Amino acid sequence: MAELGAGSLPLGDPAFNYQEHELNERLKRLYPAVNEEETPLPRSWSPKDKYSYIGLSQNNLRVHYKGHGKNHKDAASVRATHPIPAACGIYYFEVKIVSKGRDGYMGIGLSAQGVNMNRLPGWDKHSYGYHGDDGHSFCSSGTGQPYGPTFTTGDVIGCCVNLINNTCFYTKNGISLGVAFTDLPPNLYPTVGLQTPGEIVDANFGQQPFVFDIEDYMSEWRAKIHGMIARFPIGERLGEWQAVLQNMVSSYLVHHGYCATATAFARATETMIQEDQTSIKNRQRIQKLVLAGRVGEAIEATQQLYPGLLEHNPNLLFMLKCRQFVEMVNGTDSEVCCLTIRSPKSQDSYPGSPSLSPRHGASNTHLHSGGADSPTCSNGVTPTNKSKSHGGAGSSSVKYPSVSSSASSSTSSSPSSVNYSESNSSDSTKSQPHSANSTQETSDSEMEIEAEHYTNGVVEGSSARIMNGTYKHEEILQPDDNSIGNGVTDEGCSNGRQLCGGNQAATERMIQFGRELQALNEQLCREYGKNATHKKMLQDAFSLLAYSDPWNCPVGQQLDPTQRESLCSALNSAILESQNLPKQPPLMLALGQATECVQLMARVRSGSCSFARVDNFLH
Repeated sequence: MAELGAGSLPLGDPAFNYQEHELNERLKRLYPAVNEEETPLPRSWSPKDKYSYIGLSQNNLRVHYKGHGKNHKDAASVRATHPIPAACGIYYFEVKIVSKGRDGYMGIGLSAQGVNMNRLPGWDKHSYGYHGDDGHSFCSSGTGQPYGPTFTTGDVIGCCVNLINNTCFYTKNGISLGVAFTDLPPNLYPTVGLQTPGEIVDANFGQQPFVFDIEDYMSEWRAKIHGMIARFPIGERLGEWQAVLQNMVSSYLVHHGYCATATAFARATETMIQEDQTSIKNRQRIQKLVLAGRVGEAIEATQQLYPGLLEHNPNLLFMLKCRQFVEMVNGTDSEVCCLTIRSPKSQDSYPGSPSLSPRHGASNTHLHSGGADSPTCSNGVTPTNKSKSHGGAGSSSVKYPSVSSSASSSTSSSPSSVNYSESNSSDSTKSQPHSANSTQETSDSEMEIEAEHYTNGVVEGSSARIMNGTYKHEEILQPDDNSIGNGVTDEGCSNGRQLCGGNQAATERMIQFGRELQALNEQLCREYGKNATHKKMLQDAFSLLAYSDPWNCPVGQQLDPTQRESLCSALNSAILESQNLPKQPPLMLALGQATECVQLMARVRSGSCSFARVDNFLH
């Protein structure tokens, strides 16, 4: 148990919590490369690693001497809670002399684990100190060397460890005193020692701003490291390196569906795109559906364009279905939003449930035709100027993975040759006169997936323009002014977010879907064995129904649109892998490898890793 003397703040005190927050933020800014789960930073003195003549207070930041102080045998020291991580690159702490006591025999410095604490820092092997009574530096020896001025009550002494060149220098009241020690060993602890009665010092490990401008010193070394990297010789293979980098950039653009940019880049660099534009756009449309919360349509499109993909990926299938349930709660999935925005006369009926079994084939020939008078949803949304009701469960012959959509079944055998932009357009071309050109291929600029996060926006059919079977990008992201909180327009809801948009038929469909999802989970358990991840995923999704306000509950983070991004990435990677294309772009693999190398540098105590972080070169 840590010693908490007079003046210590209790853990629950707001002032203590604020100080902890400030400390955490400052340490993250100073030492961004440090992973404190692996290598915690020193934050206070250790109540266990000290000599008995040392007393601690002020949350183990204040040190006072409580021995006899007759001679050097009464010296006492204390080490910090943790050694200095190499990933700091440059580490700094300060000590304020509250009182020099009787003689001011104080030492500030570093020591390794196991060094005798009945001594001042610097007197023994692997111990280093700067002493206040004579201004000498002590390097693993009882004999000191002239170094700097003496220090006394009111002075602030800083100790900076450079883990790049393994040196140490001190500061006094914000002024550097020059290098004191070289060739330092790794894993040293901040250490302070006292010897005479009345000596009191306070440590600052980042709890307060430092007197010395350590960040400016760090900037100098960061510039040095970056300069070394920039000057690293590539050799005479410059042309080959350029070609490799250009191909990496091109494949990255293709992977994420930036079709127009990829085409322009390929033209400018005279490189080849490994995937044809139609296939890129098909993947892009599927990603847009997932990011917009229309997961049911994304499943249908995937099954049409990439037969057998979900059938052979039961884990991905289950993730998609769980997300679809979450989006039903959100009111954004097609199965509920087409009920939510239907005219009041048609709200009592809803399409039959598609089977969730992964065993159904992909080339389903029982899909509804998408004629102009078809009562089913175009892309899961029925324009409000149509008041025809859906048939009951018996009237629908849709099987998994089609989710109550009017998409025409693709007959092409090659996924890359199918243009999904033309597969869902029949309803929209007749119901929306201003989209007369919707059968034409959507321009590249409209198909680009933006980096911004998608909102839960599904707009009312009478005002949403549909192009090539999908909402135009900017309109799917922004609900109308009359839309309710979760982006679903419903004439019966005046304000506030409601389950499934506040529609009873949609809620009933969601509950039915939940039962089918539970059945799918049981089927997968029988076929593949129990899966703890699936169980938790299902429990978290179903737990949303236990709260009157799912958006503000312990599991409400599932409804955040940003949660769609990881699923979108997983589906995109699976599609690429099924087409014998890299499931991750080489550029991302290279960045991942570089990041791992930097982390490895930290583990082998190479201090320069702190200023060679990949993030520094990406921003």
